[in-house]
Amino acid sequence: MASLTRRGAMSLAGTFGLSAAAAARLSPAWAEAPWPSRTLRMVVPYPPGGPTDILARVVAQGLPAEGLPSVVVDNRSGASGVVGSGEVARAAPDGGTILVNASIHVIIPHLNRQMPFDTLADFAPVTNIARVPLMLVVNRELPVRSVPELIAWLKAQGGKASYGSSGIGAAPHLAGELFRQLTGTQMTHVPYRGSGPALQDLLAGNIQLMFDSMPSSAGAVREGQLRALAVTTAGRVGAFPDLPTVAEAGVPGYEIATWYGVWAPAKMPAELVVRLQQAVARVVAAPEGRARLESLGAEPVADTPEHFAGFARAEYERWGRLVREAGIEPG
Repeated sequence: MASLTRRGAMSLAGTFGLSAAAAARLSPAWAEAPWPSRTLRMVVPYPPGGPTDILARVVAQGLPAEGLPSVVVDNRSGASGVVGSGEVARAAPDGGTILVNASIHVIIPHLNRQMPFDTLADFAPVTNIARVPLMLVVNRELPVRSVPELIAWLKAQGGKASYGSSGIGAAPHLAGELFRQLTGTQMTHVPYRGSGPALQDLLAGNIQLMFDSMPSSAGAVREGQLRALAVTTAGRVGAFPDLPTVAEAGVPGYEIATWYGVWAPAKMPAELVVRLQQAVARVVAAPEGRARLESLGAEPVADTPEHFAGFARAEYERWGRLVREAGIEPG
């Protein structure tokens, strides 16, 4: 690998407090040296089968070809991602443990008064993997085929309908609350320990609808097991071009999406953070990786640690405002 560019040096300087000159003096030898650990433990703080798990495994499969060790995906679910994330916050910053999590990582502090870690200070931001729309999906037996029909059906239920999410405060939860507010409907929120379990209950008819991250619902929609009514982004999604947005389907002003990123323990050396970010960037930019993500409705990002740090802080503030505006009380 070539030595760091001036732009790369400035990125390191901004992210890790190095001077530009010091960053530029980092030897390119670190890029060729063996990774410090023999395996890389990638913690996913949700059960298998959900969108975080799916996207993490796309990245994990490609990292060894980029000079990193074999990756073990470790699903450590609980407390809306707090259990698994806490393990990474406490892990040794030696390159042996990293975290893949969704936007809930910066949302949950606004909902949990007893967080065991600081969601910003206790992690080194590595990269944003992808931006992902949510998909409004219903059980296929539900007698609705459009957003207006769903609104009418919900109003007729008198609050008896329920929607699932991957956990309290996750983007799917807030998507449901925003929909409820903008449409004047009533429905009960049922939180799960990840999208996978929620999706199983939706398929079984135990809940009626979800605003689910597209990677976890796309397969069931294509196979006819679920009915998709709309996507939650401002524009339509290439993977499902015939699906309208919630806004164009009759709910003006509705827009919400999620994203997935990689974090490391806070004191992980700068050269390892950069090396990991560059490896992830190559995985999602490769034709196979990009095609896989785009087939799931995900838009690959793979930005620099510096940019991701600023983005995560801005998202922390933005989601905090949404939580307050939705009237969701922290527990």
